[in-house]
Amino acid sequence: MNLSAKSRAEMGLKMESYIGIDYGGTKLLIGEVDGEGRLLSSMRFETGKRNQGEIAGHLMECLKAYKEKTSFEGRVLGAGVGIIGISDYREGIWRSMNHEPGEDIPLASMVSEVLGVPAAVDNDVRSATAAELLWGCGKYSRDFIYLSVGTGLAAGMVVDGRIIRGANQNAGEIGHTTVRGSGDKICLCGRHGCAELSASGSGISGNVKDWMDGYSTELVLEKEDKPVDAREVFLLARKGDALCKKAADTAAAALAEVIGNLVRTTDPDTAVLGGGIMQDEWFFQQVKERLHPVTIRGVKNGIRLSELKPGQAGVIGAAAVGKLHRESMGNSQR
Repeated sequence: MNLSAKSRAEMGLKMESYIGIDYGGTKLLIGEVDGEGRLLSSMRFETGKRNQGEIAGHLMECLKAYKEKTSFEGRVLGAGVGIIGISDYREGIWRSMNHEPGEDIPLASMVSEVLGVPAAVDNDVRSATAAELLWGCGKYSRDFIYLSVGTGLAAGMVVDGRIIRGANQNAGEIGHTTVRGSGDKICLCGRHGCAELSASGSGISGNVKDWMDGYSTELVLEKEDKPVDAREVFLLARKGDALCKKAADTAAAALAEVIGNLVRTTDPDTAVLGGGIMQDEWFFQQVKERLHPVTIRGVKNGIRLSELKPGQAGVIGAAAVGKLHRESMGNSQR
């Protein structure tokens, strides 16, 4: 028998909850999330560590501090870590903080030892995809794509209700697929014309700097080594600034091409866009206008923005990873 949260409270029973650990480039957010995807409480810690060993050690210190200072509202059943780089969800191992070979760190078992519950680890974008699957568009779709457009560009793909991870746990690196809009620029991965070189925060910043001498613009670079804020680029683009309009148009065209390629690959009925870049409604509309109607005719639920709050998506996604892992453990024992 499934009881509502109100009924459980009346009976003196604690709700189920999961601990989410969201480790990004500038912050670590640890929080408790209930079984319906609501963030109950959280604590923020600063990051800035330089290598995997330092990051893992710092994460454990912060997790212990969180556990000591927090009174859990629910009955914690599991935990998940959403983290940059490459993670092996099946084995619970964080393999690398980028796309270079790294150190295999058994992060899931380390978290499990601290919290005393089953734990899992996945990369940050697939964690957000897990949140969409459990508490977002997964409520009405079993075949969807989730694109995270932030500093970089990556995707989570759900087919028949399952997140696609791949043989090397590296599925969804769409930023390193090539598009016409990125031209012949060479990516850090070694390929020419990767989508991330145009359709991401870093790509927009790089293009603006590369093209600045050839266009009139009101954009002012504070420091040569400081990234350009995409929000400012979009604001000036709306006003007709030549440089910013070219950068925004190039990004929108590249992203639309990526979406079209993914639609042809996995045949989703829903496409969800998240990440900091997509918080600009004007830019979102620019992307939608460039989608080919024949290509997206099967996306019956439309191209839409994620309803997850940007500041909470990471920690809620990490908790979703923990919940999915615990459910899979239960299924394997049946």
